[in-house]
Amino acid sequence: MKKSIVLLIVALIPMFALASGGNAFHLEHMEPDLHDKTSLQRGLQVFSNYCAGCHEAKYARYERAANDLGIPAEIFEANLLPAGKKIGDLMSNAMNAADAKAWFGATPPDLTLEARLRGPDWLYTYLKSFYEDETRPWGVNNTVFPSVGMPNVLEHLQGVRHMTCAQAPALDEHGKPKFDTLSGDVLTEEQCDVVVQKTEGQLTEDEFDQLAYDVTNFLVYMGEPSRLKAESLGIKVLLFIVLFGVFAYLLNKEFWREIH
Repeated sequence: MKKSIVLLIVALIPMFALASGGNAFHLEHMEPDLHDKTSLQRGLQVFSNYCAGCHEAKYARYERAANDLGIPAEIFEANLLPAGKKIGDLMSNAMNAADAKAWFGATPPDLTLEARLRGPDWLYTYLKSFYEDETRPWGVNNTVFPSVGMPNVLEHLQGVRHMTCAQAPALDEHGKPKFDTLSGDVLTEEQCDVVVQKTEGQLTEDEFDQLAYDVTNFLVYMGEPSRLKAESLGIKVLLFIVLFGVFAYLLNKEFWREIH
């Protein structure tokens, strides 16, 4: 019995580490902003154009996304709705799971709850971490997800990157740059797992960072579409509690005044 429990814990450790971003690689931080509807709209556009062909989001509906992000139904249907779909449909696609597994080695995961599973930092870093690797079936690999089975569909936007040896900032155990105590300069060291730009893409580095942010921001929204309404309702509930507390205090004070 004890041996079975130990084996179960050992099997679950990698899953928890992956979900929490606890791997050895350094994750770049991004702060989701679900109030930024412009970012969410851009993220939906990129998701529709580059992700939805392989990845489903079958626990979300097109109409809910259109309403939440402030996109009129006619504009959504004309520009973002896949052929043959109705705006009230779930975000599924026509890819056969068996074919997808044969092509990619594994069925592409549903992305509805991916941000809640992986975390926004993991997704943001993953989108930016593809590099050229001729040993892989699709010619690319990923520093966040080694031996990834997904092609880099954003390569023409980001450009081709490759791994090489180069001088890079020395990082401490928390993934932060080390500084010289006298000069204040960032310390560097030679690293042979550094990914650098090989050829330029259609977007600049800052523009691609914004694209990765927008997609991640949209996926965070997808994982919890009622979050903004919940926050708004939470504020109203707290205001009610404060107002009720004032009346309760005054009533209690008046009640005890009559007794004394």
